[in-house]
Amino acid sequence: MLHVDSIFTATSASPSAVLAAGGDAVPPPFTVARVFTETRLDSWLALGLVLAAGLYLYGVYRLRLRGDHWPILRTVFFLGPGLGGTAAVTVSGLHAYDTALLSVHMVQHMVLAMVSPIFLALGAPVTLALRTLPVRPRKRLLAVVHSRLAKVYSFPLVAFSIFVVNPFALYFSGLYRYTLEHTWAHELTHAHFLATGCVFFWPLLGLDPLPGRWPYPARALLMLLSVPFHTVLGLTIMQSTTLLGGDWYPSLNLAWSNPWDDQVVAGGILWAGGEFVSVTMLAVLVVQWIRQSEREARRLDRELDRQEARERAGDAADATPGTPA
Repeated sequence: MLHVDSIFTATSASPSAVLAAGGDAVPPPFTVARVFTETRLDSWLALGLVLAAGLYLYGVYRLRLRGDHWPILRTVFFLGPGLGGTAAVTVSGLHAYDTALLSVHMVQHMVLAMVSPIFLALGAPVTLALRTLPVRPRKRLLAVVHSRLAKVYSFPLVAFSIFVVNPFALYFSGLYRYTLEHTWAHELTHAHFLATGCVFFWPLLGLDPLPGRWPYPARALLMLLSVPFHTVLGLTIMQSTTLLGGDWYPSLNLAWSNPWDDQVVAGGILWAGGEFVSVTMLAVLVVQWIRQSEREARRLDRELDRQEARERAGDAADATPGTPA
């Protein structure tokens, strides 16, 4: 009995040495194979991802039933890197390490904030919904899209400020330690990353009809300004003389991981990954800009052709003998 009480006392005195956030046991050494073996499909997030995929596919099916076209690439973007990317870092075995390794958490951060939102936006789910919903739900969705709240949060400067400030506020305050200790806060952080990325990237790269969208030159400038952000954040973390999360990671006593080395890796992931994604998306934005310019040029050409046709018809009518004045 004394032996049991001693174990209970030791465990209660240092719970983080035994348990990660949410009561999960501290995981074994990280390997690529464990990304698959530790996969969890019984979470609310997995259900939400399946539901989102099902609704999207049902919308595409409805369009095709009535003979309308929906680009296959949009479906691939939404289901693949969009929902699939979210699942890859939250439902897969990575979730077992996201409170044990800061580097794994940073992979989640990058995908949820910078990769998945981009491809969700390129999937144009709002446009799909507007084309398939009945009249009353469609009007409600339009009211939400054009609401004052949506206009404020989708305004590029507001979205940019949220996107830039939030990670600094999270990692360099006691808030990050709190998210490690509480499951609900940790999962809310994941949702927050995804929402922040959507708010930032949707007005810049998305295909859906959003209010107050900037012209392409202004969007390209804002995207360019975002490039150094993750570089600064990553270098700051790499050079920090304190551990993010305080003594959380050392208290886990992981023999197979050094918290200081892992923090350097985590900062490097933010630095390299942020620059790569930002520059790539800047290129995507430029391509969209070029295509939009080409579409506008073709539209103007068609309008000029119609005007010339009308003028020729008028000249021909005037030149016809017997035409009344």
